[in-house]
Amino acid sequence: MRIGIDSGGTFTDFVVLDDTGLHSFKLRSNPANPAAVILAGIARATAALGKGKAEVVHGSTVATNALLERKGVRCALITTAGFEDLIVIGRQNRPELYNLMPAPPRPIVPAELCFGAQERMLFDGSVEQPLLAEETARLRRAIEASGVESVAICLLHSYRNEAHERALLAALDGLGYLSASCNISPEFREFERASTTVINAYVGPLMDRYLGELEKGSRHPVAIMQSNGGLLSAGEARRHAVRTILSGPAGGIVGAVEIARICGFDRALTFDMGGTSTDVALAGQNPRLTTEARVDGFPVRVPMLDIHTVGAGGGSIAWVDAGGSLRVGPESAGAVPGPACYGVGERPAVTDAHVVLGRISSDQLAGGELRIDAQRAADAVARVGALLGLDTIHAAGAIIRVANSNMERAIRAVSVERGEDPREFPLVAFGGCGGLHACELADDLGVSTVIVPRLAGALSALGMLLADRTRDYSTGVLGETNFEPFFRKLEKQAKADMRGAKLERFADLRYAGQSYELTVPWEDAAARFHQEHQRVYGYADAARAVQTVTLRLRATLAVERPSLAVPRSRKKGAGVVRKVWVAGKWRQVPVVERETIGTKPLQGPALVADYGSTTLVPPGWTMRSDAAANLLLTKA
Repeated sequence: MRIGIDSGGTFTDFVVLDDTGLHSFKLRSNPANPAAVILAGIARATAALGKGKAEVVHGSTVATNALLERKGVRCALITTAGFEDLIVIGRQNRPELYNLMPAPPRPIVPAELCFGAQERMLFDGSVEQPLLAEETARLRRAIEASGVESVAICLLHSYRNEAHERALLAALDGLGYLSASCNISPEFREFERASTTVINAYVGPLMDRYLGELEKGSRHPVAIMQSNGGLLSAGEARRHAVRTILSGPAGGIVGAVEIARICGFDRALTFDMGGTSTDVALAGQNPRLTTEARVDGFPVRVPMLDIHTVGAGGGSIAWVDAGGSLRVGPESAGAVPGPACYGVGERPAVTDAHVVLGRISSDQLAGGELRIDAQRAADAVARVGALLGLDTIHAAGAIIRVANSNMERAIRAVSVERGEDPREFPLVAFGGCGGLHACELADDLGVSTVIVPRLAGALSALGMLLADRTRDYSTGVLGETNFEPFFRKLEKQAKADMRGAKLERFADLRYAGQSYELTVPWEDAAARFHQEHQRVYGYADAARAVQTVTLRLRATLAVERPSLAVPRSRKKGAGVVRKVWVAGKWRQVPVVERETIGTKPLQGPALVADYGSTTLVPPGWTMRSDAAANLLLTKA
C-alpha cells in the first residue's frame, strides 16, 4: 500500500493505492496539531493491513506555515565580520514602487543574534584571513549565551571554499540545529544564499520534530514531497527543510502534468484552488523549475517548481475595505472556524457564496460527511451585501467575480507576462473549488478546453504517488574554466546518496556583464543558452561571451506509477435538478454524478458532483469523460 497525503488549510486529503486501485478520502485539518490528523488518516487507510507496512508520501505545510506566520524557532546567524546586516540590507529592489515609506520586512533573525566571524575567503576560494581556533571558541560561547535553538552559517565566498563553514560546524556541534550554506545552497550571491540558509535554520527544528512524531506514531516509512516536484526521505527533509516550502502545491503540479499528458496535451496551465489559496503554474512535458523563487518576500535559492500563489481559496474571506470596495482574501477562514456554512464562523467566504448561489448543497462536501448550514451562509453574505448596497444573491455573485479576478491575474502572471498565450493551453483545474471556477475563468482568458481530473479534490495527494525520488545538487563556479572536476564531485555525492539514480547535468549561464542567469542542460550548453535567451527575453547574441555561474546535477530514481485508467461505469444518473444561479440568472440545472458521464459530449449547464469537488459547467460548454474518468470540458 502507498498513501499520498496533502495537508491543506481546510481539509487534509488522502489518496490510497492498494491491490484494488485508487481510493480517496478527506479529513478536516487541525492547524494546532496537523500530525494528529495525518496519523488518524494513516490509521484509517491501513486498518486492513494489520502489522504490514505502507509507504507514506506526505506534502507538508509545516515549514511553509512557520515561515509565513513567523512561528519558526529562535535562531542565530553567523556571517563574515562586517556582513552581519546582510539579510536586513538585502537587495535594492523596491517591491512597492510608488510607496515612499514602505514598511521593512520583519527579519527572521534579530540584529542581536547576528554574529560576525573574524575570517575572510576571497572570490577564488583562497584564504585571506584564516579562521582561528580562539575565534570559533568565542563564537561558541556567544551562541551558548544567546539561548538559540538553531544556527545558520553563511560566510563570504564559502561556495568556492567551504573549509571555514566546516570548521564552524565542528566547533558548534551539540548546540542545536545547525545549517551551513555549503550544505544548503552552495551558490553564488551572498544574500540569496544567506536567506535560504536562514530559512532552513528557522523552520528546520519544527520539521525535525514533526517528522519524528509522524514516523513514531504511524510505524510506516515517510517520504516528503519537495518543492521541486520530487520525493525526499524523511531524514533528508529534516536536514533540508527549506526544500519543502512548496511541498503541497508541487504534488498538484506533478499530478496535473500527468493528467494533461493522458488527455493528449504536452503542456498545460494548472489551476489548484484549495481552501486557503490558489496555486497556478504553466508546465510543458515536465513542470518548470526556478531557482529565483521568493516566499513571503524572502528569496529561496533551491530548485522549486515555478508556482504563483494568491490568497484566493474556498475559505478566503469577503470584506469591504475603507474605500467601500469589495475584497476577497488573502485572509482565510481556514479549517477553524471555516466558512460560515460550516456552522462555526460568522464571516462570509467564497464557499458561502457558492452555497447561496445553489452550487453546493447541504450534503455535498466530503461526500456528505460534512453537513453545511445554508442559512448561516446566506446571513453572512447578506451582511457584506448590506455594506455594498446589494441583495444577498448579487453580493454572492460579486464575491465570486472578485475571487475570479484575483485568480485570473495569477494565471496571467505565469503566462501572458512571460510571453505565453493562455489560449494555447488547456486549463487543468483541481482542488476542492477548482471546478466551480474553471469555466468562468477560461471564458475570461479565452481558453477553450478545461480538464477536471478524476480525484480533482485530492490531485495534490495523487501527484505525490506519481512523483519520482529526486535530489538536486549545485556548486558555484564563476571564473572557472575546467568544469569536469566539479561535476564529478557532485556526481560522487549523488551516487552515495541515491544509489542507481539517473544523473542529469545542468548549468546556469549568462552573457558576460549580465546579473541574471538561465538554466539549461549541460550538453551543448552555449547553443541552448542562446536559444533560451531568445525565447525568454526576445533576443540573443551568439557573438557575446557566455559565463558559467553555477553547475547543477539532478539525481532521479523513478518510482512505479499507478495506472489511472478505470473501468467504464454503467451507473445511471438519478436525474436530480437543482435551482442554480449561473450566467447571471437562476436556471434549473441537472446535477450529474461523474461516474454517469460517458464519452458522448453533453451540453451545459450542469453541476458535476464528485466526492471531493464540484464542477460547474455553464451554458455554452460541453462535457465528456475519458478512459481515466477525467472530465473534459470544451467551449461549444
